[in-house]
Amino acid sequence: MQVFIAGKGAISAIGNNVQENLASLRSGQSGVAKITILTTRYAETLPAAEVKLTNQELSLLSGLSPNEPRTALLSLVAAKEAIADADIPDFGKWRTGFISANTVGAMDKTETIYKYFIEDSNTDKLLEEDPYDAGYVTELVANALGIKDHITTISTACSSSANTMAYGARLIKTNQLDIVVAGGCDAMSRFTLNGFNSLMILDNKPCMPYDENRMGLNLGEGAGYVVLVSEKVAATLAKKPTATLSGYANANDAFHQTASSPEGRGNFMAMQGALEMSGLATKDISYINLHGTGTSNNDLSEGVAIQRLFGEVPKASSTKTYTGHTLGACAGIEAVYSILAIENGIIYPNLRFETQMKELDFTPVTELLENVAVSNVMSNSFGFGGNCSSVIFSKVN
Repeated sequence: MQVFIAGKGAISAIGNNVQENLASLRSGQSGVAKITILTTRYAETLPAAEVKLTNQELSLLSGLSPNEPRTALLSLVAAKEAIADADIPDFGKWRTGFISANTVGAMDKTETIYKYFIEDSNTDKLLEEDPYDAGYVTELVANALGIKDHITTISTACSSSANTMAYGARLIKTNQLDIVVAGGCDAMSRFTLNGFNSLMILDNKPCMPYDENRMGLNLGEGAGYVVLVSEKVAATLAKKPTATLSGYANANDAFHQTASSPEGRGNFMAMQGALEMSGLATKDISYINLHGTGTSNNDLSEGVAIQRLFGEVPKASSTKTYTGHTLGACAGIEAVYSILAIENGIIYPNLRFETQMKELDFTPVTELLENVAVSNVMSNSFGFGGNCSSVIFSKVN
């Protein structure tokens, strides 16, 4: 059974909807800049890729109160766009699920309470009244969307959104659901910024993935969702799907809490498993959307695994040079970018690349490629704790 992509939605530092994101990808416009939305002592020293809207402005787009978590505001904007793009007749009659990823939950709200908790331990009653965990965000958005058949939150670090799509596809293939809105969201928070800074993996300049002189990643925020549908639902659509989710796999090398194994064991197994499910050969992959965070460890382990699996490496680039690392949202946003590559026959440049990594034999794409045949895109998402996932999108002929 095939699982089709019927709709897509995204909000990121380079656009408030899919078309704005595409325009920025085409023009090479990065969203990495000085921090202006988040209140942090590092605003002048650590660039990030923030969505350029306040919570009040996001509220107008989403319909949620501006007092709700920023993660939820971002999520609902992208999810609503994906559902509208799918344009499914009688949407409510189908068995529908909302499977959403995030890693920070409503941390922005928790941070406002924290200082009061230090002063008065009774403040924990506020958390009892408003449980600002990762699941709260998903349930809030699912309720706003009117989705009730199946609601699940997945939080597996940077691979979170990729795993929502894999899980959603399984539910469709086993005839438990007809439609799944899958993807993820994450908002900037001081907790996240300070945490990554303590690991000493943030670059104080715009990141340079796969460059010999890379110094780390830039954090970002946003949301990205795709609407997965069964063959039965796809047959009812006036706008025929352009892509399928043809392969997916999750693997774990259990090497380290925050690092991938130097030889990329988990990375290799995830990519190999996705290829095997899709029935494709390595030569069939037109483009790899690299996880490509810009850290010394990630780019080396992913690159070594890619060389081992592919031999002759397809065209590849990291779109995190545009959006920063959006954590739980990255695979959702990059799924949208992967499908746009198929639909528009384009491959995005790996911005700011200068120097070849000495350990690798391939270099990322450095200029926008247009009018190219893009039939199958592999999108990689490799996270903390060894959570490695790869998904493959294939063009509908």
